[in-house]
Amino acid sequence: MRILAAIGFLGMIFAIAAAVFFFGGFFNVAATEKDPDIVNWVLIQVRTMSIKHHASDAVAVKLDDPEIVRAGARAFATRGCVSCHGGPGVDWQKFSEGLNPDPPDLKDVVGELEPAQLFWVVKHGIKMTGMPSFGAIGVEDKELWSIVAFLKQLPSVKDEDFKQWTANP
Repeated sequence: MRILAAIGFLGMIFAIAAAVFFFGGFFNVAATEKDPDIVNWVLIQVRTMSIKHHASDAVAVKLDDPEIVRAGARAFATRGCVSCHGGPGVDWQKFSEGLNPDPPDLKDVVGELEPAQLFWVVKHGIKMTGMPSFGAIGVEDKELWSIVAFLKQLPSVKDEDFKQWTANP
């Protein structure tokens, strides 16, 4: 019984210390302040599991249809995705370097995610990352799926193709 009381007491002390640390303003929320490795690890795990848990939409377009991929490239460029993530032959904007966490290079991550997971992220966004919810501003699912189709092809898209697909008609 004493062990349980000691554990409870230590738990209360820890909770009070954490409350003082966070609510007392000691935790630095500046984007210029790098998070401790354990915080980064926890945030990545939580984000990964949340996306896996919530991403359940069935693919609504033919992801390898060239016209859908081209439409997705145009949407990717016009919706501002290229500003933070760059694109084939296009560097991301300088302001994106000030985001914490850094926006991922999508060529490196699209192979790890299922289409439903990419769709969920584009539609719902991700809190505290700068990734907006395109569903919240009324972008139709068909357009979001076209972006997913483009993203799944992204690692093999040539610079000149992207430039041609996204050029103003």
